Amino acid sequence: MSQIGITHTFELADGRSITLETGKLAKQADGAVVVKMGNTMLLATVVSNKDAKEGTDFLPLSVDYQEKFASAGRFPGGFFKREARLNDYEILTSRLVDRALRPLFPDDYHSDTQVLISLISGDKNMMPDALACLAAATAITLSDIPFNGPVSEVRVGKIDGKLIANPTVEEISKGTLDMIIAATSKDIMMVEGEMKEISEAEMLEAIKFAHEVIRLQINAINEFAAKVAAVKGPITKREYCHETNDFELRDRVYKDLYDKAYAVAKTQNPNKKERGAAFKAVVIEYIAFLSDEEKSKASLVKKYYHEVEYDAVRRFVLDERSRLDGRKTDQIRPIWSEIGYLPSAHGSAIFTRGETQSLTSVTLGTKLDLQSIDRALFQGQNKFMLHYNFPAFSTGEVKPNRGPGRREIGHGNLAERALKQVLSPENPYTVRVVSDILESNGSSSMATVCAGTLALMDAGVKINKPVSGIAMGLITDDKGKYAILSDILGDEDHLGDMDFKVCGTKDGITACQMDLKVDGLPYEVMAEALEQAKKGRMHILGEMAKTITASREDYKSHAPRIVKITIPKEFIGAVIGPGGKIIQEMQRETGATIVIEEINNLGHIDIVATNKEAIDAVLAKIKGIVAQPEVGEVYDGKVKSIMPFGAFVEFMSGKDGLLHISEVEHRRLDSMEGVLKEGDKIQVKLIGVDPKTGKFKLSRKALLPKPEQTPA
Repeated sequence: MSQIGITHTFELADGRSITLETGKLAKQADGAVVVKMGNTMLLATVVSNKDAKEGTDFLPLSVDYQEKFASAGRFPGGFFKREARLNDYEILTSRLVDRALRPLFPDDYHSDTQVLISLISGDKNMMPDALACLAAATAITLSDIPFNGPVSEVRVGKIDGKLIANPTVEEISKGTLDMIIAATSKDIMMVEGEMKEISEAEMLEAIKFAHEVIRLQINAINEFAAKVAAVKGPITKREYCHETNDFELRDRVYKDLYDKAYAVAKTQNPNKKERGAAFKAVVIEYIAFLSDEEKSKASLVKKYYHEVEYDAVRRFVLDERSRLDGRKTDQIRPIWSEIGYLPSAHGSAIFTRGETQSLTSVTLGTKLDLQSIDRALFQGQNKFMLHYNFPAFSTGEVKPNRGPGRREIGHGNLAERALKQVLSPENPYTVRVVSDILESNGSSSMATVCAGTLALMDAGVKINKPVSGIAMGLITDDKGKYAILSDILGDEDHLGDMDFKVCGTKDGITACQMDLKVDGLPYEVMAEALEQAKKGRMHILGEMAKTITASREDYKSHAPRIVKITIPKEFIGAVIGPGGKIIQEMQRETGATIVIEEINNLGHIDIVATNKEAIDAVLAKIKGIVAQPEVGEVYDGKVKSIMPFGAFVEFMSGKDGLLHISEVEHRRLDSMEGVLKEGDKIQVKLIGVDPKTGKFKLSRKALLPKPEQTPA
């Protein structure tokens, strides 16, 4: 007999239904919910320790989304045949949920908290990531963990001019935008997506549409929570005390240091390190003059001073309408760029904006370099990839190099989505772009977009239009005053209420990412930020155009050249040869790489080499193999073997014919001995094809002059 859970079903506007269930699975977790839509089922659990670890002054929240291969009736790839570390798609989905949930926990809640979301049943035409936040937020809402939700997410697509919530995989592939938006019933929290050069108005329309769907989902969460409370009793949030405060000390620090912090901000020092040192000196000097008893509270003083600095900088920006580095609110930092910096790379660029710098390279490869993707619901190949690296020295820090973290994967994915929209469909290469951040003070992901565009053009990769990116910020107060900041600094990112990254061409947006930390951002302010971002994007495109405006006409001399040809399907085996003998021999003799595959009943061949001679040699050999012999044509042949009755001659690549002893010469031969030998190169004429066997009949005699007959 199965356990009966509590369920709640609601419908989307298109008639599809979503079911929420609890009380049946994972009952020892603080909260556990199954979300079901069609055949797709997600299990979300949340557990949070009752107490915080001593000395912890932040929320140790971890969010992990994982797709079980069994959910799609598949075995995992690899040797161990079990799920391993999260793949990039799972990490990106985990980040989407984390960014929606994290701001809604109380600032003073510091318990270790873990949210796990598992795909336990999958539908290959349904994107489950759009339901992950709904599942997680519902699980937290049903638990006793303090949370200022609910919150939910929805995917929005646009097909044939119509906005669709949670579109199918097929619909997404046909659409002009693919966005995931998170929101509470009141406020937008997070936006991420890619678009085919849409306008700012279209993007705002999609966000508004998503918010209406999210309100429907949040209403369902609240109704479900009420249903659970009616069965199990009221859901009471736990009491906690994770911070020790001295409010008298906090007020004193604020009073004593606010003006000094404001004065540092007013110096508008453009140097990040010097400005940071000046802010730090204020609190160090203050602590030095405290009594010995008060010095024991130095950590609290530093904590309260951080709040002072936060308020002082924000007030300075709002009052002075100016920035920490002296810029106006809409002013972009100085930009310089250079291409071709790395002589051995297939393409490279340096892009520097203020104190943020990306050195980006492009590598061109063949189909053999395609990235294989093996997920529970998707198997395929990727021919364009962008990898982003953020070493510690870029911010003047010392940290162990442990490979790319979630932030690096997220930033690289945003830049990849921005650039792939403008790649020409005729591009024959597998392309890898690598951005190494050498300096960072604000929006290195947007520097990656700009450097990536320049490097692609330097490599000769055809793109429809250049793409640039800009990070926007926002500072507000409780009186409705606000300042929208273009090209934000690292400090402004930390202190601001919004981080809005917008990428695009001169004609529209190709990717975006937004995180909001403020309650109640009016759509009018969001629209103003988008328009200011557009102006900044155009300015950056203008600066990039001083270096290069379009892709090079040709690839670098050391870049691989790809020539594509097609052959009839029946000749694929002949080109490959028994055990790959013929294709391997061609590669060994020419140094070229040959990739052949069957597509739509044709053999598609890529010939890859760094010199034209090698490609021409391969082309000649393949054309010889696939060429159809014609009776009456003359061919240059090579004697392959001698037999008593004649010789076998290879007259075309892979094609042998019999040169009968009677067709060698005009005179009658009793033996082949001394006439021809193996390896001899001779001209022959194709005089016939046996209709039953398809064997070729050759003649050398037909090409020789007839001897003059002696008169009788």
